[in-house]
Amino acid sequence: MAKNILICDDAAFMRMMIKDILTKNGYTVAGEAENGLKAIEKYAELKPDLVLMDITMPEMDGIQALKKIKSTDPSASVIMCSAMGQQAMVIESIQAGARDFIVKPFQADRVLEAVKKVIG
Repeated sequence: MAKNILICDDAAFMRMMIKDILTKNGYTVAGEAENGLKAIEKYAELKPDLVLMDITMPEMDGIQALKKIKSTDPSASVIMCSAMGQQAMVIESIQAGARDFIVKPFQADRVLEAVKKVIG
């Protein structure tokens, strides 16, 4: 069965890149969100198997959104995405319950490796 994934990134180009990598490899992109608030709404609505969440976004950042999603669904699987040099944020996101993190710019094999590790 195809796994449903929610992509959350404020950059449409990044969402498109991730969507392309995932769909070419048999995953289903259930939805997209451009900020943390939308990510929370979409998560509740779609109940995806996995969320790929950017850390730096307007309105609500990825770490706050991650904490909110985990508070409503402790079993939620979230992989954080961040630009280089955000080590402190990566540690914070892992402590908040993220299952893995991917560094931008994305390498297709690293994205797929993280997704497989978390949801198979």
